Amino acid sequence: MRVKQMMALAAVGALALVACGGDDEGSGGDEGSGGEAASGDCIVGVSWNNYQEERWAKWDEPAIKAAIEGGGGTYISNDAKSSAETQASNLENLISQGAKALIVLAQDGVAIKPAVASAIEAGVPVVAYDRLIEDERALYITFDNKGVGKLEAEEIFKRVPKGRYVIVKGSSTDANADFLREGFEEVIGDAVKAGDIEIVSETYTDNWDPANAQATMEQVLSAEGNKVDAVLAQNDGMAGGVIAALEAQGLAGKVPVSGQDAEQAALNRVALGTQSLTVWKDARELGKAAGEGALALCANTDAAAVGGASPFTTPGGIDISSIFLTPLPVTQDNLSAVIDAGWTDQATLCQGVTAGSVAACP
Repeated sequence: MRVKQMMALAAVGALALVACGGDDEGSGGDEGSGGEAASGDCIVGVSWNNYQEERWAKWDEPAIKAAIEGGGGTYISNDAKSSAETQASNLENLISQGAKALIVLAQDGVAIKPAVASAIEAGVPVVAYDRLIEDERALYITFDNKGVGKLEAEEIFKRVPKGRYVIVKGSSTDANADFLREGFEEVIGDAVKAGDIEIVSETYTDNWDPANAQATMEQVLSAEGNKVDAVLAQNDGMAGGVIAALEAQGLAGKVPVSGQDAEQAALNRVALGTQSLTVWKDARELGKAAGEGALALCANTDAAAVGGASPFTTPGGIDISSIFLTPLPVTQDNLSAVIDAGWTDQATLCQGVTAGSVAACP
């Protein structure tokens, strides 16, 4: 990690010299959007870790842009394409374009710390978006990820109070994976100690990659002779990989699997019965909160002064100003909630589902 940090420091060495001004041409995701800012506008630069993931372009970015532009600001962005080193230099690039506040979706929450520190020291405040960056001067905006883990585990534990569990965690460089695991522990910890639940496999998954999750699940099924009773997969993408591995063994729909993000494919799997639940974190609300938070930081760089912020003690013992939103578990019983909210439509949700098998698919 030290090498990454040194590279990050090198990439942002010039931040103090470029804290203001410059071209405001954006590269949002890969095709971003800048625009001509009127004098005095707040230019907010958004650093995406990997814009190719479905969620960011479909939900988060439009909400962030709407909040910023609705408040008179200008949105610019770029994409690190899953590279921690690229993301460090991307912060410098955004500031060179005139960004006066940054929203950072961290690829690696540790590796990006020097770049974030340099930005803040150059007078450019930072919103840590949905992934923790342990800098006491940043504003951390996310959903209650420990709570998400509890919601996932509660549904799976309700279905399988005793049995052989597989835990498929996200990236080891993302604090959210450990927050989610803490939530799992609050639900299944006692049953594990009592011997009612045996955790036959627990692994991190590089980049939260569905293909890596599928490979892990295939290996577990082979090693355990398909004797697996439940899977706690920390997000929908990885749940999809897990379910593909289960399907190859004729186990899809027989082994409960969790997820989160309410991705379109995952909601369809919930309707079909191959995924037990997804936890819906309405990214529109998260994006709105981040855009508004960035605008507030443009006016006052003190994160503690942002409306709705409260102190949160990080795993590293740092007190950081934070805003936590509340998630919603979605099972077959309440699928209509995501349709009613415009998150998906009935045709997409119910594709391949037997009519009348779930209330949302009459």
